Amino acid sequence: MPHCPRCHKSISSNAISCPHCGMTFKAYGHPGITLHRAMGEEYLCDSCTYHADDTCNFPQHPYAKECTLYDDISRSQLEAEQIYTPRYSLIGSIKLWCQRNPGKLGLLILVAVSFLLTFMATSN
Repeated sequence: MPHCPRCHKSISSNAISCPHCGMTFKAYGHPGITLHRAMGEEYLCDSCTYHADDTCNFPQHPYAKECTLYDDISRSQLEAEQIYTPRYSLIGSIKLWCQRNPGKLGLLILVAVSFLLTFMATSN
């Protein structure tokens, strides 16, 4: 059976709050939250982004073998690199601009048609 992180008394694994002290379990094995486990003798904290930036508030920090707050630092860096690599083509950028600026597009078309009509009237 798991134990409450505040009062350390045994609780049900499906408990949403501690029946002894009333603490709400937001990230301490609450059903539906992923529990990460260390492989071998390593601690999860050694490869966690919260440990790296010193914002971890997990009770077993820095010696956690199981953690629900764990965020793999190597995965986070890979995702950050992927976020900042936009791959737009020129045509895709023009389409996006047209979708975001329909008023400006209409005005631009109106000016182009006016110039075309003026050019055709002066050439006759």
